Amino acid sequence: MARVGERKTVSRHDTNGLRTLLVGLDGACLPVVEPLIAEGHLPVLGELLGEGVAGPLESQVPPWTPSAWPSLYTGANPGKHGVFDFLTFDGYDWDVVNRSHVREHAIWELLSERGLESVVVNVPVTAPPREFDGALVPGYTAPESPKCHPEGLLDELEAELGEYRMYAPSDASGDEELAWYRRLTEMRGEAFRYLVDQFDPAFGFVQFQQTDSVFHERDGDPEAVRAVYEAVDEQVGEILDAHDPETVIVVSDHGIGEYTGYEFRANEFLRERGYVETKGGEGGMPTWGNVDPASIDGDESAEQSGYERLLQVAAKFGLTSQRMGAVVDRLGLTDLVLDHVPSQAVRAATESVDFERSTAYMRSRTELGVRINLEGREPSGVVPPERYDSVREDLIDELSAARTPDGEPVFQDVVPREVYFDGPYTEDAADVILVPDEFNHHMSSLLSGATFGPVPQPWNHKRDGIVAARGDGIDDSATLDGAHLFDVAPTVLSSLGVPPSETMDGEPLRIVDPQQSEAYSAFDGAATTETADEGVEQRLAALGYLDDNEH
Repeated sequence: MARVGERKTVSRHDTNGLRTLLVGLDGACLPVVEPLIAEGHLPVLGELLGEGVAGPLESQVPPWTPSAWPSLYTGANPGKHGVFDFLTFDGYDWDVVNRSHVREHAIWELLSERGLESVVVNVPVTAPPREFDGALVPGYTAPESPKCHPEGLLDELEAELGEYRMYAPSDASGDEELAWYRRLTEMRGEAFRYLVDQFDPAFGFVQFQQTDSVFHERDGDPEAVRAVYEAVDEQVGEILDAHDPETVIVVSDHGIGEYTGYEFRANEFLRERGYVETKGGEGGMPTWGNVDPASIDGDESAEQSGYERLLQVAAKFGLTSQRMGAVVDRLGLTDLVLDHVPSQAVRAATESVDFERSTAYMRSRTELGVRINLEGREPSGVVPPERYDSVREDLIDELSAARTPDGEPVFQDVVPREVYFDGPYTEDAADVILVPDEFNHHMSSLLSGATFGPVPQPWNHKRDGIVAARGDGIDDSATLDGAHLFDVAPTVLSSLGVPPSETMDGEPLRIVDPQQSEAYSAFDGAATTETADEGVEQRLAALGYLDDNEH
């Protein structure tokens, strides 16, 4: 067995062979995949689902990429691994999460302890990589030229395969953007096949992100969705042809679907009830991310529609409120802008949450919760510890009573965080967790003068993803009823005859011979490292994951 970072020299004839292949499709679900299969667009995935076993895979709360993939690859809930959102918070400051914030062993690290090698390509929240026996090329939330494992691996990939990019160029649009979806998908498959040839792994994990991005960036355009899935299907087929794994498992971190409800602006709701205090923007400069184009009243003049286009273009390219305001200020256009932007939009745009003075607030929409400004925990906490329980109970009561303009409940669940999270990092979660009714409403942390607005993205995350499996060790007569995201890691380990970790929350799915869980070495995570990458932040904003408030 190779030492960590040592390259093997193997040929296709003397390799032991890939035993378990895990294919990750971000945002995939049966309502999206099955029609494409029925229309003949996905012959490889269609065969996998048809010959094996397939069903929905329930995601966690929150069902977002940066927390869900770590839950999938550790088998632990966020209260144990510590990542709840795209952002990690230090008081009122924030950073984008990375692997150093995930405080549990990944599947491939546990396999390394048992003497098995892995190849991992494009899995989100894996940069900077930890040492293990095998190779890793990080995925989503990593910078454009990430550190890989072993060191120097990215240079080798580019020398052998040509350019390897994490993300499409920020100015790509239209047909060019669609071409980049295909090219990025091809890069993942090419890199994975090359590394399997080089490292002789027992376990391989390749993830495709564009199956999610196409819904956010192209509003679920059927032609674009079909093109992305066809590209993924082709790459999966080439991997199967090249390496013929004994077991193939296909999973997603969550599902995706149409949102036909409302945008619920939690901080606006909380402000009306006295929980949120606000403050004006610096020098009265509009906080552009807070401007709701629908609030610009009057005739739809060319001038007004121009403002709307400006805001849409800004969001497309990830221009945050602070950056856009700074640009306008540097160009000396502040007074001109304020003279021409309607006063209602300016009022909404110049207000932001004053976190230090507020009783409770939503920090980040994808955190799916409300944080109490607790004295002794937050830098400027205003809620004494003895009032914590009563404040939280009041918040739960008021948010549970929230109704849409149609009189329907906004939430199907408004509960203390302990209902969904368990572990040493539970206190890092929001204090009150909000689960939108059928995930049909879009959460927002922005202030814009009204509690409800139109859904800004027609397609977004749903709770049920997908799981499918085929292979000699798969019992295709077994049921997948109740399959949960946390079950993926123990299922993968069991498929390789390796015991799951005692720290895992999931159980091996009934499709494999279960292995009894055992204790592994304690996780020895070093101090967290900063992401602090403006490009990553811009991409998250462009996809609609970051509300640009006072972050």
